[in-house]
Amino acid sequence: MAVNRAGVVDRNFIERVGGFTAAPRRQALDEPVRPGTSLSARAAIRMFESQVESRHLDLAARALKARNQCFYTIGSSGHEGNAAVAAASRPDDPAFLHYRSGAFFIERARQVPGSTPVMDVLLGLVASSDEPIAGGRHKVFGSLPLDIPPQTSTIASQLPKALGMALAIERGRRAGPPLGALDDSRIVIVTFGDASINHTTATGAINAARWAVQKNLPCPVLFVCEDNGIGISTDSPPDWVRTAWGDVPNLAYVPGDGLDLPDAFDAATAAVTWVRAHRHPALLHLRTVRMLGHAGSDVEGTYRTPEQIAASEARDPLIQSARLLVEQGWLTPDEVLSLYEETRVRVAALGEEAIRRPKLTRREDVIAPLAPLDPVAVDLEASRVAPGRLAHLGSLPEADKPRHLAVQINRALADLLYKYPEALLFGEDVAKKGGVYNVTTGLQARFGEERVFDTLLDETTILGMAIGAGQAGQLPLPEIQYLAYFHNACDQLRGEACSLQYFSNGQFKNPMVVRVAGFAYQKGFGGHFHNDNSIAALRDIPGLIVAAPGRPDDAVAMLRTLVAAARVSGAVAMFIEPIALYMTRDLYEDGDGAWAAAYPPPDEAIPIGAGRIYGQGEDLLIVSWANGLWMSLRAAKKLEAQGISCRVLDLRWISPLPVADLRRHAEACRAVLVVDETRRTGGVSEGVFAALIDSGVQRPLARVASTDCYIPLGEAANLVLVSERDIMDAAVKLVNP
Repeated sequence: MAVNRAGVVDRNFIERVGGFTAAPRRQALDEPVRPGTSLSARAAIRMFESQVESRHLDLAARALKARNQCFYTIGSSGHEGNAAVAAASRPDDPAFLHYRSGAFFIERARQVPGSTPVMDVLLGLVASSDEPIAGGRHKVFGSLPLDIPPQTSTIASQLPKALGMALAIERGRRAGPPLGALDDSRIVIVTFGDASINHTTATGAINAARWAVQKNLPCPVLFVCEDNGIGISTDSPPDWVRTAWGDVPNLAYVPGDGLDLPDAFDAATAAVTWVRAHRHPALLHLRTVRMLGHAGSDVEGTYRTPEQIAASEARDPLIQSARLLVEQGWLTPDEVLSLYEETRVRVAALGEEAIRRPKLTRREDVIAPLAPLDPVAVDLEASRVAPGRLAHLGSLPEADKPRHLAVQINRALADLLYKYPEALLFGEDVAKKGGVYNVTTGLQARFGEERVFDTLLDETTILGMAIGAGQAGQLPLPEIQYLAYFHNACDQLRGEACSLQYFSNGQFKNPMVVRVAGFAYQKGFGGHFHNDNSIAALRDIPGLIVAAPGRPDDAVAMLRTLVAAARVSGAVAMFIEPIALYMTRDLYEDGDGAWAAAYPPPDEAIPIGAGRIYGQGEDLLIVSWANGLWMSLRAAKKLEAQGISCRVLDLRWISPLPVADLRRHAEACRAVLVVDETRRTGGVSEGVFAALIDSGVQRPLARVASTDCYIPLGEAANLVLVSERDIMDAAVKLVNP
């Protein structure tokens, strides 16, 4: 028979406290709780109350789960010492918390009048739409008034964005408005477990913080590793955290005992004070213990012996805190037990109220905060022209002759950096070098090192920096050097950036426009890393806007729209720039200049999800984008000479697709051919076909798509990529079967 460990832990506390011998009563609550600590008795009692509330939230979750009323049972039992970190820091220090941070959350709330942390957590446990941060979409520790962005992270994926916010705070300190405030003394706190510290996301973030110090860049982030010695069922090596990070350059290491409130508070105070004063990173290694298993569904007895489980429960931090307060004469055993039982009754009553609160019952309500977009406001912002533009730019790019894609994107970025003083452009080699393809040439010289700068070579850090900067009020335009490199860091968009508005009910935003050099057709160059056409992972991310321009003028107008959407609606967007078209000037014949384009007027923008049509033929609609557009226009001209009248639809937007344009032009033609330069499996054509079928279009459909294969070097690439010949053959076969 399974043992109810929650009941055992509950009884253990009551029995142990009942056996304590009280010391003579002391009244001077502002004195140290025991000799040699900076923690006062008054503060210790308050933190103990936070610990008790956190424990009873765990017990209530188990009780509600037994009645099928609770949907989340990962608790904080054994980690209640993190209340000391909240007490040692300020309520305006942003805190990125992992899932065992109940006591931290409650203690932070005590510093902000009007907070109701216990009820807030209970509403999350029962998935009530009244829950004030995620609206019942997930159980998270998060609060706008408490400066705690909600986290769903389980593998330390919150560390890169915490690092990013720390760097953003310091950038604001150096530059002042609108990037930030010169007197900003905040630090950023991020908590995680000892198992997660082994994840590449964590090691990358800590490495990036140390790299920043080596580069003389202030980085006020406190990494708090709550070390309970086990990750789900796998024991951590003994003393692994200290061994790995206890003696490395550019990272202050502060150990603390999370089972002993005074020691935890003194260690947290030392770490917080050091980071705030030096503006450099520190690792607070807080030793804790895990109790009640990984979660309510975890059968801990399958991988731990009864003796090991009992030994963990004997180290209960609540028992240690109660012993301290009783044996030092601040509370009696009866007072401790009275507090414990009163808290039990109060939390249980709040739990009963929580389960009566409303739930999400409509699909529209569930998805409402996913990626809110106000098209009218975005269009107004995109078409707004910043005053003084001519004086700053020196000459108007729209007055110049038609130019190729790389030049016009460079000019668009200069325009946007001028229009938005809070905008930042960063990535690998984007500053002095101007990018691998010279797209960002000259921008650092014009806008300074605070706004255009190089990063270390780590895509996870680049995107994490963008998330943190966006949450800090800046407008990041990060660059990922190649599309294939994005896959190294996909979860920073999928699990973090694009989920923030959803899991905060729109209260938190991390706007960004990620520029990526992508797609294939670089002649003879690059192999699968520099010549990549896989975007299935992007299409799968809820709420992510994906743009794929082909023409120079479209690229400028679309980029304006995306940056406006980020600023107005907090949008997260990916802007894929086709490498093979960066320097392309010609379309039909050498020297015709038909692919170069004039810079569009500064008030011109393209709505998200609006395609572009070429021609008015009725025999065949060819649907494509980027490199496929260039090939399709060439093929269409040749098909016209063979008597097949064509029109070509440039999707321009991969997500959302221009469904209305697809339907309208498909119904105006006798057949539809989709030219998909991405892969046959997971490629864009799958979504196009689905959109046409869902729209009720009844026309013969066909597609040509690149092979499900990595792209080789040299001429062999042409054997797996779509060619003009493929388009021609498929078109003729479709129209004249």
